[in-house]
Order: sequence, then structure tokens, then C-alpha cells
Amino acid sequence: MIVVMASRAQEQDLKRVIDIITEKGYKHSLYHDKNQYIIGVIGDVKGQDKQQLEACDEVEKVVTVTHPFKLASREFFQDTTVINVKGIAIGGSKMVVMAGPCAVEGRDITLDIAKRMKELGVSVLRGGAFKPRTSPYSFQGLGREGLDYLKEAGDLTGLPVISEVLSPEDVEMAYEFIDIFQIGSRNAQNFSLLREVGGTDKPVMLKRGMMNTIEEWLMSAEYILSEGNSKVILCERGIRTFEKYTRNTLDLSAVPVIKRLSHLPIMVDPSHGTGHWRLVAPMAKAAVAAGCDGLIVEVHPDPENALSDGQQSLNYEKFESLMEELKPVARAVGRSI
Repeated sequence: MIVVMASRAQEQDLKRVIDIITEKGYKHSLYHDKNQYIIGVIGDVKGQDKQQLEACDEVEKVVTVTHPFKLASREFFQDTTVINVKGIAIGGSKMVVMAGPCAVEGRDITLDIAKRMKELGVSVLRGGAFKPRTSPYSFQGLGREGLDYLKEAGDLTGLPVISEVLSPEDVEMAYEFIDIFQIGSRNAQNFSLLREVGGTDKPVMLKRGMMNTIEEWLMSAEYILSEGNSKVILCERGIRTFEKYTRNTLDLSAVPVIKRLSHLPIMVDPSHGTGHWRLVAPMAKAAVAAGCDGLIVEVHPDPENALSDGQQSLNYEKFESLMEELKPVARAVGRSI
């Protein structure tokens, strides 16, 4: 349920309504939209409680949300949420490109990649310190050491840093090193982890689970939002189908569907979505045309010798070409990059 306060409502009016919600045993989340406060009431709201809220003088209206995902729904918040990370607006008119290696491999190479990404117009540096791999024998990441290198690279270039956390125990430790928590596909329904990042004040990029429906994906976002963290970014990264010529099936129809259902910004990952570097550029351009708010791309100076996912990583030259090719596509849909 959504409680929309009148634009004339004062702080004491807002407090009174929140006190009523709390006294009834419901949780709530607070948004500020233009000149109005919007309160999301979480719980199975009884009819008489709704009527009591409707009777408050400074309440403009009370709306029942029809979707199971309440706080993620566009019924709750009409405009697209814009998330600011160190001056970078995710969800605004300028598309955001996050790029960097699949895995952090060492200090020197991480600093080199970060400087090159900055030169090429990347907004956010990506890099994996913890790597959930299908095989236990594959490179699993450098852990805390990798986070040190990412933070140094971010400080050196001024780029915000995004990196994945795998368990609730990682969140507190990683908090001081990164600017955006990434929840990977394999953890999209790790509800303990979702609640943990939901209790922080840092943005969270939630990748779609490899076998998640769109509704299941949005319900995972709801776990984060319901803990009080409104800074959720969705990321389409492909789903598992019967197709064998690509690593996953990149579901670009999810972009306009999410835009209709939810106010949360949505990124697209054409690297994991396809699994082949030759497909990254065409699917990245298609994602921009579909209306996504940004891309996350794997880049490595020497993909053939990368310790993780080299087959889907672009080298510097190919990534530079992609950045140029994206500009006219973005302009065609009223965006910049």
C-alpha cells in the first residue's frame, strides 16, 4: 500500500502518519517525489487501517499496489529512480558504462585497466575480488587483496567501484572498499545476503538469476528495498535456455518490461549475456536501443591470458570502438553516453 502525502504536509504531519503505521505493526519506506512524500507500507494492511490513514488531514490518497513487488513497483514511485554514486547518475539521461576485468588479477594490471577505462569515458570501474565459479578448480579471485587493489584504482582515477559480494559476512568487510555492491546471478535469491545489503546505505546492483522470471527478479529486489535501501539497480545478464551457441540468452525484452513495471534503473550485461566477445558489441548496441540505463562490460588488456572469462572480454581497442559506436545509438533514443 502507498500513502501519498499532500504537498502542503509538514514534518509533524509526516511523523503522525508514520507513527500510525508503526503502531499498527507495519514496516515502511519513505520516498520524496518532487514536492511530495510517499510512504510505502509493507504488510498485509487491514481495511480499517487503510481507512484510518485515509482520514488523516494531510494524506492526499492511499493506493493499494496490485503487484506482489510493492516497493519496486512503478505504482509506488512513478518516475525512474536516479541513483547518484560519487556524482554519477544511474537512471538519468546519460547512460552509464561500467567496465573492467571479470576478475582482479593483481595490483599493476588493475591500475592499468582503471586508468585506461577512465580515458575511454567509463563511469564506474568493475572488477571481481570474489569469483563464484562453476568449477571449484577455476580461479576464485583474490578476496580482500583484490578489494585493496580496486580501492586504490578507484582512488587513483576517481572512478566509483563495483564488485560482487558472495555472502552476508562479506558485506561489512567489503563496505569500506567499494561504492556499489553487486549481487551476482547465482546469489539472486540468497535472501540472507539480500537482506544484509538492504541494511546498508550503498547502492546495490542486482543481477537477474539465470533461471529467474522477471517477477522473481523483482521480488528479490523487494527484499533489499524492504530493509530500507532504496538504491537498487537491476541488471539483465541473460537467462538459461536450450540454446547452445551463446553462454546465456540475453533477454532484451526484459528492459522495456522492467521500464513498465518498475521505477528501478536497469543495466544490461552483454558479456555474460552472450559469453562471446564477438557478440558483445552488437548486443550492447541493441540494449541501448531497447532503453536500458547503462551497460556493464568486461574488458581486459590481454583476454587470451585472462584468469577469468577471457572469451567474453573485449581488449582495449575493441572496447574503444564500442564506446564510439554506442554514441549514435544513444542519441537516436534521446540519451547520451
